Amino acid sequence: MHQHVTITTTTGDHSVAEQIAADLVDRRLVACAQIGGPIRSVYRWEGTVEFTEEIVLHLKTTAEQVDAVKQVIAKLHPYDVPEVIVTPIIDGSAEYLKWIDDQTRPA
Repeated sequence: MHQHVTITTTTGDHSVAEQIAADLVDRRLVACAQIGGPIRSVYRWEGTVEFTEEIVLHLKTTAEQVDAVKQVIAKLHPYDVPEVIVTPIIDGSAEYLKWIDDQTRPA
């Protein structure tokens, strides 16, 4: 069994979130992309505190796919520095984790 992860990213545009999600699922790089929001993000950018409405994506995949997922996000994401946070899934239902494996292997 593979090591499973959730990758989180945010974007300011719902259509960009859907494009990233669809591309990653279509390429079998992630098994599932959950799109949520809007959320309110507060952060410092270029010396100014910013308040931004964003859309959040939670991407379920395997550790082996992380680098490829990061490349796709970098290519499709409009931000200069897109959020990409990888969190290990330490446990889950065996059936769901197997489903992630099945969905992220080449067709």
